[in-house]
Amino acid sequence: MTEIAGKAVELGGIVKRFGAVTAVHRMDLSIEEGSFVTLLGPSGCGKTTTLRMIAGLLDPSEGDITIKGKSVTRTPIHKRNLGIVFQNYALFPHKTIYDNVAFGLKYRKQSQSEIDAKVRQALDLVQLPDLSHRYPRELSGGQQQRIALARAIVIEPDVLLLDEPLSALDANLREDMRVELKRIQAQVGITTIFVTHDQSEALAMSDRIVVMSKGHIEQIGAPEDVYVNPASAFVARFLGNSNLVAGDIVSRSASDVNVTIGGLGGLKVPLGRSRDMADGERAMVVVRAERLYLDQSEAETPADAVSLPAEITAVDYQGQAARYFVSVCGHQMQAINPIETHPYRQGDKVRAVIRGRDCALVPFEASA
Repeated sequence: MTEIAGKAVELGGIVKRFGAVTAVHRMDLSIEEGSFVTLLGPSGCGKTTTLRMIAGLLDPSEGDITIKGKSVTRTPIHKRNLGIVFQNYALFPHKTIYDNVAFGLKYRKQSQSEIDAKVRQALDLVQLPDLSHRYPRELSGGQQQRIALARAIVIEPDVLLLDEPLSALDANLREDMRVELKRIQAQVGITTIFVTHDQSEALAMSDRIVVMSKGHIEQIGAPEDVYVNPASAFVARFLGNSNLVAGDIVSRSASDVNVTIGGLGGLKVPLGRSRDMADGERAMVVVRAERLYLDQSEAETPADAVSLPAEITAVDYQGQAARYFVSVCGHQMQAINPIETHPYRQGDKVRAVIRGRDCALVPFEASA
């Protein structure tokens, strides 16, 4: 097979069955050289199964896997030149940090001088240059995660595979490590495939996000595009806090769609991904929680917005912001607003302001 420039990994019609259960349904995916791509979805969506097929830990039932332009579908894991970091780090407890990082280099029978230089470089990269003599049990969870990463990249792999490597860390350390992980990936320039169920990790770290559900790809795109222009109700719900209400498409222009929402009035919504929807068709209007503005002032409503009476039914205080559960003309909705002075309280009467330009349309789903 001739090498395809710019494509680090390609999946062609990949299927994975476990008995009568199909875990991955005929997936096609191309991953660009040097990019950071996240497989995102809930438990059981097929993301880890997909990663394990790329790694060679599982054989696909159908389809072909290509790495650097060469089919590896039947190539064993040790011949695929991949770096892999698992959720539990899988460090050897009886080996020093030096020996853990050097393990893959020794397997490849590199000279001692090469091993010394590459281990030193890898430990410098993860900013732990002075721990080579220690053992994994003497390191914190974050340090162990960095060592696992150093061991994966020291062999100079074609692709780095990360299977929820941050999930075992506490919340604050997890946020620090995702910044560090992206820094290292960008510095090395290695193609990276990252598996997570955490939307914030996916949005913060990825060049592209592959949203998966029930073994299917729901949407592929840059983080901002997937967030602002979801392709389905599932994507809108899974990424961020979203309100979905049914509406009817009335008319359209080259850039906007006029839609009416029962009890909420009419809005002019950006065309986005709704260009294939017809006038008169039912659709779901997506209103992100941070774009549902609550107000008790008498300020004039912007021309492109609707202002509706609402009541706070519950408050989830989050420090600088609060998530409010509100009843808006019979619709139960959520709003995440910054706290200027003090948060609203349960039972407070407010105005809910929705701007059409902050909304998106996705295909209608009766259960959404």
